[in-house]
Amino acid sequence: MVELLAGDERRSALAELESSGWNYLSDTDALTKPFQFKNFIDAFGWLVEVGLISEKLNHHPEIHNIYNKVQLTLTTHSAKGLTKLDIVLAKRIDKLRR
Repeated sequence: MVELLAGDERRSALAELESSGWNYLSDTDALTKPFQFKNFIDAFGWLVEVGLISEKLNHHPEIHNIYNKVQLTLTTHSAKGLTKLDIVLAKRIDKLRR
C-alpha cells in the first residue's frame, strides 16, 4: 500500500505544485488543476497523453472535460489522500506540451 505524504516532504511538494497552478483541496486531501485548450480536439489529444502517463504509473486522475476545458483531480483513493504517486503524476502532466 502507498503511504500518505507527510511532514517536510508534503509541504515542499505542495508548495512546488501550487506554484505551477495546482490547488490543494483540504476537504478531500487532493490536488486539482484547470487546463484550457484551443478546441476540443486539442483537449482530447492532451487527455490521451495524460492517459498514457497514467497507465505507465498505474495511477489515474479524476477527469472532467467540457469542450476545450479540462479539470484534473489527483488523490490516491486507496490511501485516502495524497501520496508520492499524485506528486509524480502532477509533475509529469505539467511537462506535457499544450
